[in-house]
Amino acid sequence: MSLRLSTVILPVDRWHEGGHAKWQRAEELGFHAAYTYDHLSWRSFRDGPWFGALPTLTAAATATDRLRLGTLVTSPNFRHPVTLAKELISLDDISGGRVTLGIGAGGNGFDATALGQEAWTPKERADRFGEFVPLLDRLLTEGAVSQKGDFYTAEEARNLPGCVQRPRLPFAVAATGPRGLKLAAKYGQAWVTTGDPKLYEEGTPEQSVEALRGQIERLGKACAEADRDVADLDKILLHGFTPDRNRPLESVDAFIDFAGRHQELGFTEIVIHWPISDSDFAADQAVFERITTDGLAQLG
Repeated sequence: MSLRLSTVILPVDRWHEGGHAKWQRAEELGFHAAYTYDHLSWRSFRDGPWFGALPTLTAAATATDRLRLGTLVTSPNFRHPVTLAKELISLDDISGGRVTLGIGAGGNGFDATALGQEAWTPKERADRFGEFVPLLDRLLTEGAVSQKGDFYTAEEARNLPGCVQRPRLPFAVAATGPRGLKLAAKYGQAWVTTGDPKLYEEGTPEQSVEALRGQIERLGKACAEADRDVADLDKILLHGFTPDRNRPLESVDAFIDFAGRHQELGFTEIVIHWPISDSDFAADQAVFERITTDGLAQLG
């Protein structure tokens, strides 16, 4: 399968002061998709501008025609399935069916306590995620849903006319643990990973490749248990969190080497961050654009 190249555009620019132009340029460059992070604030960007993901994607939908749009990733940290489903159906309609929902269990960053709650333990996050995804699946495929769960309840939640994409917009499930991989196998149209975070500081690119190989093997086992062919799932690598860090964006050749190694593992899509100066995602814009126009073509 040919490799797709996508980008993440962090929501740090006012729409009329650079934001609008980035999304349009992403389409011009031929990216398969452009995603944004669904956080209330995030890491080193916490004290600077940071806009909402779904309004940003709605604006991007009206500024583009072909580019797929999505979140990497939405989580239960500050979302409820009932309200999220309504917003996603609206976004899917406005975009003409170009939305992918990246979805994960969330972490312990700023989002985890922004609503005044204590940060959930990894088990609590997994428990909530295990209830969140199936309910969201129902809300996006059924006209009316009632369900009372341990964490999330829907009471005659109406979602007519449903998604433009049928039976619903695709889920790209971010997961590395056994429970999350089972959700990806059952509900996902794609699977997302950033690699093994334990290797980021002191691991090597070779160790990272082996860790990713292991993740894909575990995904395959989860799919087999769900009586599903793992080849049915797209496999998405969000670049920037492996020991390679941002080096693959230093030249076209560096990117081709990085992308080729991961394509051989079975990845079908690589997502690179739109350059942001004075950040972990700083990169030469001209090189970045040559990667999108020349690099992918050389991979075949």
